Amino acid sequence: MTDLLDEVTDAMSALTDVLENTSGTSEVLEAVCAEAVRVVPGADMASITAIDDDGARTAAFSDERAMTVDEAQYAAGDGPCLRAAATGEIVRLALDTASELWPDFAASAKRHGVGSYLAAPLRVDDTLTGAINLFGFENHGFHETDAKLLELYTTIVTFGLRTTRRYQQTLELARHLDTAMQSRAVIEQAKGILMATHKISATEAMQRLITESQLTNIKLRQIAADFVGKASAQG
Repeated sequence: MTDLLDEVTDAMSALTDVLENTSGTSEVLEAVCAEAVRVVPGADMASITAIDDDGARTAAFSDERAMTVDEAQYAAGDGPCLRAAATGEIVRLALDTASELWPDFAASAKRHGVGSYLAAPLRVDDTLTGAINLFGFENHGFHETDAKLLELYTTIVTFGLRTTRRYQQTLELARHLDTAMQSRAVIEQAKGILMATHKISATEAMQRLITESQLTNIKLRQIAADFVGKASAQG
């Protein structure tokens, strides 16, 4: 038991490092799959099913065979990962008991040597909802403790992904605000030069910049920046 707890701790520490140092969603989800295999005994492969308006897809996987088994579920429109995502409940089974419910999934899984399956619902936000799927080559059907471990792991992953996405969204907003402030500053500078040079009002100066932007199909900020650059060079 101590060894298992140590493995879980190490896996979560590794995942935390990825969340802190990686901005790409695909890289993060691949790490989630890799660490899930470490966390749950009997798991040999992992994948993440993402569901949106276009349907279900495999967003990450630790082994291409896992993706192939997922795709059999998507094609059939049903399967344990889709059931977990739809119901919000964990699905745990041995392949011998899955043929009646999901024959296409069971056939594909058996062809790729899968004997056991475990799926937990994953609901991060509006852009990522689906399931974390684990595949075992043995016919143990996973155990109740395995399901609890995956449930705990999924909860931590969900929290981490939400936090990371909020942080990334905040950074993106800060970048947009910084760009907007820079744009405003250069536009005001261009207006000031026009007002001083041509003895016109702020409204008239702005209209000249807008007209130039429309005639040349160049963004207003770039028109202002070019104008300021030329004025500085001439000065």
